[in-house]
Amino acid sequence: MDSFAGKLAVVTGGGSGIGRELVRQLSAAGCSVAACDLNADTIAETVTQGRPGVAAEVTVTGHVCDVSDEAQVLRFRDELLDAHDADHVDLVFSNAGVGGAGSFIKDSREDWERVFAVDWWGVYYCARAFLPLLINSAEGVLVNTSSANGFFATLGPGAPHTAYSTAKFAVKGFSEALIEDLRTNAPHVRVAVVMPGHVGTNIVANSLRAFGLDAEHMTDDELEVFRPRLAERGLPDGMPVAELRRILVTANADFRDKAPVTAAEAATVILDGVRAGAWRILIGKDAAQLDAFVRGNPDATYDYAEMRKSFQAGET
Repeated sequence: MDSFAGKLAVVTGGGSGIGRELVRQLSAAGCSVAACDLNADTIAETVTQGRPGVAAEVTVTGHVCDVSDEAQVLRFRDELLDAHDADHVDLVFSNAGVGGAGSFIKDSREDWERVFAVDWWGVYYCARAFLPLLINSAEGVLVNTSSANGFFATLGPGAPHTAYSTAKFAVKGFSEALIEDLRTNAPHVRVAVVMPGHVGTNIVANSLRAFGLDAEHMTDDELEVFRPRLAERGLPDGMPVAELRRILVTANADFRDKAPVTAAEAATVILDGVRAGAWRILIGKDAAQLDAFVRGNPDATYDYAEMRKSFQAGET
């Protein structure tokens, strides 16, 4: 796909981070965009940011959708087709995702399955809903966001990451399996899988918000109700509520602002990869290092000492 001009793109998780930057960069390139997010306020802000300065023929619409709910995905599909007066889409970026529920053993089943549902079922439901519309296009591209945790299933020593990693492994495997399926049955459509490392987004705050916790705007009493669930995530149970709030807000800001790759940079890498026809798009030096180590040392993938030695020696 040499140009995005005149195309129609779908972006999930468009309310912030990489999703918002995809909307901004696509619309600036002359592509109409239908974006969705779980949060009405953030997707409205994305639409406002995506409209100024774009060509008159470019339309940017925002929709509220929980991608883990297939009925909502189908409603989103019908809304955008009506809003854009379209019978097909050209690009689908399944970007929505949340973190959390790191331990299969200690975290609640409800929290674990919530993360898995957004990160895996959301991609699956969007593929079911939108792949027929991509097939209706002259050339279509399905872009599924996995993660470095789609080939390395932990955050490191003492930091299990099971729900997220399991879902991201599924996204990677599904995307790769679609390569031959599309070649055989819809050769004008292709798939790309994105595997970011640490990118500066609001995923920490958005993940908490997906579980009903908005640390910046909740009252102390409302935050107090969530204390047991925060204790499950390793925060001391006796910590003053003001300190809990500070830690949560700071953790999100640090993850976003101290990342080696910005959301805008990540979106540019993704769109460049789509233009170039790549099926596999790594984002960030950390993702590239991990990928090289895992591929080169499959038996030592979870030997942290061996990994550290390899990185220090500059072997990856």
